[in-house]
Amino acid sequence: MENAQADPNILLELVRQKMPFGKYKDTLLCDLPVHYLEWFYKEGFPPGKLGMQLATLFEIKTNGLNYLLEPLKRQAKRRQ
Repeated sequence: MENAQADPNILLELVRQKMPFGKYKDTLLCDLPVHYLEWFYKEGFPPGKLGMQLATLFEIKTNGLNYLLEPLKRQAKRRQ
């Protein structure tokens, strides 16, 4: 079995990357509403990296861990 390692950049990507399609196209991933993530959870996350990012965001938001993203969101806004 392969030893999976966590990507330390994933949280940064969640506050910098925009949704590439759908109703919330061009919305930062971290700003997607929970009901949209719940829909993906029920219907299936897209394949690849985006699916992994959305699944991670689903876990963060549904487990009350939004505070993990707040300092990164502030940092990303300062860089704009």
